[in-house]
Amino acid sequence: MHRSLAHEVTMSSHDPVEPVWASWSNEQLLDLPMSQLGVTLEGAFLSGQIQQLYAELEARKLIFRPHFWLSNEWFTPDGVSGIAVPFYLAHPRLAKLELDQMIEVEGGTPEWCMRILRHEAGHALENAFRLRRLRSRQQVFGRSSDPYPRYYSPKPYSRSFVRHLDVWYAQSHPDEDFAETFAVWLTPDSTWADRYKGWPVLKKLKYVDGLMNELVDVRPKVVTTEEIDPLSELKKTLREHYERKRKHYGIERSSLYDPDLKRLFSDAPVHADKLSAATFLNRFRKEVRRKVAAWTGEYQYTIDQVLEDMIQRCRQLHLRLPLAEEQAKLDFTILLTVHTMNYLRSGRHKVAV
Repeated sequence: MHRSLAHEVTMSSHDPVEPVWASWSNEQLLDLPMSQLGVTLEGAFLSGQIQQLYAELEARKLIFRPHFWLSNEWFTPDGVSGIAVPFYLAHPRLAKLELDQMIEVEGGTPEWCMRILRHEAGHALENAFRLRRLRSRQQVFGRSSDPYPRYYSPKPYSRSFVRHLDVWYAQSHPDEDFAETFAVWLTPDSTWADRYKGWPVLKKLKYVDGLMNELVDVRPKVVTTEEIDPLSELKKTLREHYERKRKHYGIERSSLYDPDLKRLFSDAPVHADKLSAATFLNRFRKEVRRKVAAWTGEYQYTIDQVLEDMIQRCRQLHLRLPLAEEQAKLDFTILLTVHTMNYLRSGRHKVAV
């Protein structure tokens, strides 16, 4: 899960025969059933990332190697010692479509992809060795049987959880807490003992370290190549897939920020000849969205929904720009960051799992 900024996808395909849809427009491509994409894991980008994960596991003297398949998103099914990878990472054209539809490409850079792979490997390893049954694991991380929330309200300043994926994902469920802690432990040169010195979460990291030392050269209990929801069996069109995905990561519309917008901008007649606030915000929408996403760890799609709502409110309130653009840029960036952090800290804002 999370997240950082990835606006340039560094993938390339070594397949000499490009799929026919590679040159299609977005509108044409969106009507294609996912099962007809015909892509594989063999592209240079994904195969390289998977091999790096295997090398990191080998360096830790772990025999376990998860298997992989393409699906609609990142996930590791319960009881399966393998990892589903989203289809859009298998071809640059699909990554571009993901960027167009969702504003970012989750796992679309080597560093980001490895963060997610290490996290998912934590889930897969727990399945492979049935670690969730261990009483010690339950005492340190909580019970895996706890129901997954549809949304969660993160506590950004908690020191009881590692920080690996964005949006404080370790806080969403005991299983995610374990996977995030494992990912930090697995990351080469992460210096976790120093980084988390004095934090309550250090107890979790030391537990994982001890547990993994016990698993050195131990063969997994669960050996399966089962694939759940493989791409070849997904009948939805890409359009249906993205409509559902956008709805999941959207926000509840609100005009709670009207007072702040009115303080920053103005509807006074004296400013009637000034640039409209809506036009101004549209001009640097991408820039401010990237900055706030980088600072808060929030999904760019969610931030863009807030921005869209703000722009609409500015238009409806007939607000105009009463001050210099550079100052207004700074003030609005701070305003948007404050609102985002307020949502993250309050019960009013919940992150989709």
